[in-house]
Amino acid sequence: MLATIKQADKGYEATFERSFNEQVGQVWTTLTDNAHLKKWMSNLEVILLQKGGTIQFHFNDGTGSSFAMNILDYEEESCLQFDWGEGFVRFELNEAGKGSCLRLIEYFPSLNDHTPKDLAGWHVCLDLFAAVLKGGQRTFRKRNGMLGTNSTRHSCKR
Repeated sequence: MLATIKQADKGYEATFERSFNEQVGQVWTTLTDNAHLKKWMSNLEVILLQKGGTIQFHFNDGTGSSFAMNILDYEEESCLQFDWGEGFVRFELNEAGKGSCLRLIEYFPSLNDHTPKDLAGWHVCLDLFAAVLKGGQRTFRKRNGMLGTNSTRHSCKR
């Protein structure tokens, strides 16, 4: 599943969708519980999970460097939105049939040389997320000079 990119108010939005057989509660736990989070996005650590709370971004480069990101919007088992660079990232979670649909929206004020790398990174993270959700764990690996995984991608049915 490719990201859908559209022009938004004063910038751009990239939207990714993934459908899962797992229930909303299980997907939410994988998204927000640090024990699961570190397996698919090792840079992130939830400090205070609430609107106005904090997610810490760790560089994981051996220096111990990190910075705090504000949680801009939060609704239990429904949405999590936080600062991401000059924009934000928003996860929306809904029931879908017997499973669930996870939508990731990244807002960025402008397109630049880093945009394709950022969007490719979200694809990899969502593939890792799917593996963790199913009880597995994957790591980044290079394939033809590119980072990636072998997960199947599925969009949510609307």
